[in-house]
Amino acid sequence: MGRKKRRRRSNNKISNLTNTILSILKKERNKSFNYKQIAAKLGVNDASSRNQIIKKLQQLKAKKDIEEVERGKFKAVVTTQYHTGILDATSKGSGYIISEDFEDDVFIASNNINRALDGDEVEFYLFKRRKRGKLEGEITQVLKRAKTDYVGVVQLHSNYAFVIPDSPKMYKDIFVPINKTNNAEDGDKVLVSLEDWPEKADSPYGKIRQVLGKPGEHSTEIHSILAEYGLPHDFPHEVEAYANKIDTSITKEEIAKRRDMRQDLTFTIDPKDAKDFDDALSFTVLENGLYEIGIHIADVSHYVQPNTILDDEAYERATSVYLVDRVVPMLPEILSNKACSLRPNEEKYTFSAVFKINDKAEVKDQWFGRTVTYSDARFAYEEAQAVIESKTNTIPKEVSLTGDTYQTKQDIADAILKLDELAKKMRSKRMRSGAISFDKVEVKFNLDKDNNPIGVFFKTSKDANKLIEEFMLLANKKVAEFVGKKKPEKTFIYRVHDEPDDSKLAALQNVVGRFGYKLNFKDRKSVTSSLNNLLKDVVGKKEQNLVDTLTIRSMSKAEYTTHNIGHYGLAFGYYSHFTSPIRRYPDVMAHRLLQHYLDGGKSANEAIYEEKCQHSSNMEYLATKAERDSIKYMQIRFMQDHENEEFVGVISGVTDWGIYVEIIDNKCEGMVRIRDIKDDYYEFDESQFAIIGRETKHMYQLGDEVVVKVKDTDLVKKHLDFYLLGKHKE
Repeated sequence: MGRKKRRRRSNNKISNLTNTILSILKKERNKSFNYKQIAAKLGVNDASSRNQIIKKLQQLKAKKDIEEVERGKFKAVVTTQYHTGILDATSKGSGYIISEDFEDDVFIASNNINRALDGDEVEFYLFKRRKRGKLEGEITQVLKRAKTDYVGVVQLHSNYAFVIPDSPKMYKDIFVPINKTNNAEDGDKVLVSLEDWPEKADSPYGKIRQVLGKPGEHSTEIHSILAEYGLPHDFPHEVEAYANKIDTSITKEEIAKRRDMRQDLTFTIDPKDAKDFDDALSFTVLENGLYEIGIHIADVSHYVQPNTILDDEAYERATSVYLVDRVVPMLPEILSNKACSLRPNEEKYTFSAVFKINDKAEVKDQWFGRTVTYSDARFAYEEAQAVIESKTNTIPKEVSLTGDTYQTKQDIADAILKLDELAKKMRSKRMRSGAISFDKVEVKFNLDKDNNPIGVFFKTSKDANKLIEEFMLLANKKVAEFVGKKKPEKTFIYRVHDEPDDSKLAALQNVVGRFGYKLNFKDRKSVTSSLNNLLKDVVGKKEQNLVDTLTIRSMSKAEYTTHNIGHYGLAFGYYSHFTSPIRRYPDVMAHRLLQHYLDGGKSANEAIYEEKCQHSSNMEYLATKAERDSIKYMQIRFMQDHENEEFVGVISGVTDWGIYVEIIDNKCEGMVRIRDIKDDYYEFDESQFAIIGRETKHMYQLGDEVVVKVKDTDLVKKHLDFYLLGKHKE
């Protein structure tokens, strides 16, 4: 019996032998193999299997699929064209490759994925057949791993361990030898590094680098989010020490090299909980009917010098990361919250864009350069908003940072009101040029001292926010134009945004059509105006968040590059990031390049800066994912305390395994699994964005209002599951 079983197992390995041998030879197509090496790769060593391999090799040679390069040694005949692309893996171990060679994504079945993981750059070839109309291929090799570090929960056994990754896209558990477990205890959340994936091993081998803590605990989960995306937590000791030794005093010698604007009326407007103020506005009424408005930005590049450990660290981070309960800054606190922060009643080194503007909000003159400034006052957005709404200089205690009603100086109140008036003109001009107005509602949490979420509130953009936004946009645009229009062309850091893809717009129309909205695709102008109308029409409606999110997703992603193509969403031909160097490295680079050109310098090396732009775009993407994960985590924690309550939600997504529901009151999104809906057998209807009951024909469709109750909250996997109680009857 034992022998029969063994033989059957060995025959399984030999079944479909032609494809297996071809796959081995194609995968390493520059090498030649004899029958023994192929048998070893297949893990068989009995005579019968070896004979079959020898026979198959001769058959493949006769068909000219392989060639015998020397006696008994065979190589694949490569007629196939190989392509490269990026793998988007699924939790089932299959995936899709996004490749510039094909308009459609290429499906890869799990048995053809060949150890590639999500995000890897891979080489693949296409099958001749198209399965159900879609392209299908096989991965031949991994060219570059997207990541080697994963967060997961460790399962300890007597002489080995497994780490079960948190990410649903990591379809394999990671094997860890007992001597590489780093004293982790069973059930700990850990950071594991992939080290090897032996040919015959089902799972990759790894080493536990860090024990993050017990799953579900707040600090463990927040650190896990940072670790998952390879984002830092603390500054290395030597970087902190270097930053602490920097001379941050304001000296006469340095002031003498700068334009002195300390006498100009200057103030900051920021979120009430902000610690780093990286921009200030100055306002002076000129005699010729013009206003001189200065946009003053923290002069980070004065302190952060190239080729220092501080600059290297800032570049690696490339951005500050804003999680629900903390900021992971790009620069150490001595700079971000102190020396570079434009705090009230302190002299600061700044880099400024100063404009002379008329009452029509037209720029009549401009100046860029290093300055020294003095901020006369600091306002929270809510305080500036009170001035705009009341048209007085009184700040009521409800919004006051001090908690008491107070009066700001009349000349500051007048400045805020004039700046608001000019900002509204600038904004309306932008909208007429085809800019798109994204005012997406932001979800924020009220946290207690232990970081427990005790409430949810929505942050919306009011006039005071838009005032600051318009003047920052003006500075960013004018700096980019100043350098970008120089002849001969000079290398610079641009923030670009490509036009949306037609197919994505068509998909958006398909969804918003369900709610009765129509988009016009006749030309660029009609696309932007119909998108703006859509975003305006949904304000306050139940489907607003869904439509806002889908519209943003239909857009291209903004990114950093030295190749300017303009900014579609803002309708600007030239745009850069200049106004936030405390929290964004591209702004630091923009400051350095601008100063270099003001000093008459030659064009900088484009290839070097393009690489830095790509790194900055990539880090921004990871930071955004971490920020989203932290919001999702906090939403799940919030819902843990509301397990027996009923909520009204909107169906925000429909799949063949269930429906996603977003609660209207708090924007928390969870899933109702099809198997949990008991009143019928529901099937997914892709064309209608719906699930439909087989017997009752009862339909749950995208955008429907439904009533749900919490079924399960999983902080570790960041899953929120609902029970569906039925449709909402108003």
